[in-house]
Amino acid sequence: MTVKLNRAAVTHARELIEAGKVVRDERDDWSEAAPSAADENDFIEKHGYGEYAKWFLGVDSEKSEETKGRYSFPYGDFAKVRRGGVISLESRAAQNDHDDIAKAAKRLLNEIDGV
Repeated sequence: MTVKLNRAAVTHARELIEAGKVVRDERDDWSEAAPSAADENDFIEKHGYGEYAKWFLGVDSEKSEETKGRYSFPYGDFAKVRRGGVISLESRAAQNDHDDIAKAAKRLLNEIDGV
């Protein structure tokens, strides 16, 4: 698995943060707020994989573009950036040696927190 930083997703997240489309929740809130498989399928059906990809900081270019398995490290709920999601993905990325993704998540978290 070759997961790399999805730069388009970072740009999308920053645009959402700048527009105030952020939920400043905690890490533990993410388990309840994270989109379900049904939510993901509905979003893909309405918006396509191109828009779906913008909600994930990780992308595996070895997997087909039109599969959910290509995308990892979600940061939002398809409407807003979720602070809890960013915290969660930063931790998971660091634990799995995806340093570029972890660093991008940390920068997003700093933007959310106004640091």
